[in-house]
Amino acid sequence: MLQTLGLLLGCQLLGEITVRGLGLAIPGPVLGLTLLVLMLGVMPTLADRLRPTTTVILANLSFLFVPAGVGVIGNFEVLSEDGITLLAILTISTVLSMLAAVGTFIGVRHATERWAS
Repeated sequence: MLQTLGLLLGCQLLGEITVRGLGLAIPGPVLGLTLLVLMLGVMPTLADRLRPTTTVILANLSFLFVPAGVGVIGNFEVLSEDGITLLAILTISTVLSMLAAVGTFIGVRHATERWAS
């Protein structure tokens, strides 16, 4: 488990180092995840070795959201003053994100259909 956790964190670290070193405008963890996906493509058996560790991480993922909940309660006065505005912003941004995801899906589907024919 320590080796696979080291691999996951190593990919993230390598992504961070690359982004900061080259001044790229993407998050380091995204580049690290891309590296991990490339590694899984080259070595498909790696997925079987990573599965037990990633299963444990995903099973306990809710613990990572506790600090966010504490932060919300710590700033409760802001929520009480601007709650309606924040709710409207969250609703609009969620709808826009969903529309962007649908648009991307449709665009990719059309592109792959043209490529396949």
